[in-house]
Amino acid sequence: MTPFVAEIIGTALLLTLGCGVVANTVLQKTFGNGGGWIVITTGWAMAVYMGVVVAAPYSGAHINPAVTIGLAVAGKFSWSLVGPYILAQFIGAMIGAFLVWITHKPHFDCTVDGDTKKAVFCNKPAIPHLFSNIMTEIIGTFILVFSVLYFTDATIEDSGSLVGLGSLGALPVAFVVWGIGLCLGGATGYAINPARDLGPRIVHALLPIKEKASSDWGYSWIPVVGPVLGAVFAALLMLGLS
Repeated sequence: MTPFVAEIIGTALLLTLGCGVVANTVLQKTFGNGGGWIVITTGWAMAVYMGVVVAAPYSGAHINPAVTIGLAVAGKFSWSLVGPYILAQFIGAMIGAFLVWITHKPHFDCTVDGDTKKAVFCNKPAIPHLFSNIMTEIIGTFILVFSVLYFTDATIEDSGSLVGLGSLGALPVAFVVWGIGLCLGGATGYAINPARDLGPRIVHALLPIKEKASSDWGYSWIPVVGPVLGAVFAALLMLGLS
């Protein structure tokens, strides 16, 4: 599998499961309806885990343009690969969002509120406030990327030998995303990933969804710019501390 394909598949898994848990929780007549914030944040954490497990051996499993940019700024990733990785991540995000619509179409059809349907695809602030909303995305993504930059491999004490953790190596990033969602996510829905929000938002705009609400393009730049800034700040601080 090439890194480009791995990023597509990893991000598609992320969005299929992540948007899927939102659909399962908010759409009418699902068995998970009303599951609440704990279910949503846990589902997203597991979505990250699955995406990382599949993509990591082939691409490093960025599955997030902010992570790709942060690693490049920190000197841990080639700038020549940033464009292809981000393209792959957006393709994967749009595929994942489309699959969620396919699997939940009867539930979209029987859900009346257009904003509830849109919530399956993209974020909106609980309270619209430009400064607070963008700062939430900046800080959340800063925590994510700063943590990723400091992840280390396990070693055997005294020998310094690396210990391969296999698929368990994907757990740390899943826990970080889970923590961000639980602690900071209630303000904006914690995109912390430009592809996660903008890709599905485009899909929402294109799909023939009954009684569809506006895709809210006026807000759409915040889950893109905020995460990019947060990633850059995290990389610059890491460089400053090293």
